[in-house]
Amino acid sequence: MSAPTRRYEDAVARYFEAWNAGPDARAKAVAAAWTNDGGYSDPLAEVRGHEQIAAVITAAHEQFPGFVFRLSGAVEGHHDTARFSWELVSGAGGTPSEGGPAPVAGSDVVTLDGEGRIRDVYGFLDRVPAGA
Repeated sequence: MSAPTRRYEDAVARYFEAWNAGPDARAKAVAAAWTNDGGYSDPLAEVRGHEQIAAVITAAHEQFPGFVFRLSGAVEGHHDTARFSWELVSGAGGTPSEGGPAPVAGSDVVTLDGEGRIRDVYGFLDRVPAGA
C-alpha cells in the first residue's frame, strides 16, 4: 500500500473511530479525526467545530442505539480529498439488522489538512428509513 493511499485510509479509520466511540471517548476521538475548525455537513446537519460534530454523532447514536458505522467498500483519494461509502449495522454482529439491508447507508467526501486530519465532511445519505 502506498503512503498516499495510507493517508486516506488512516483518516477514514479515525473518522469511523469517532463515529463509533462511546460517550466518554467521543470528544477525544473527534479531536483526533478533525481539525479544530473542522466541519461536517449532510442533508440533515451542518456543523463546525469539535463540540458540534460530537453532538451530531451523539444524536445519531440516540436515534439508532446499538448500531455502529462501518466502511462499505474501498477508500479512494487524490490530493487532499477522499471518498468512501459506509453503512449503519448492528453492533452485536456487525451486520445489518435482521439480515436485511443496513437501515442507513451513505457516501462521504472528506477534505484533509497537511497532517491528514479532516477539514470538512460532505455526507450524502443513500438510504434512510422512513420518518428518520
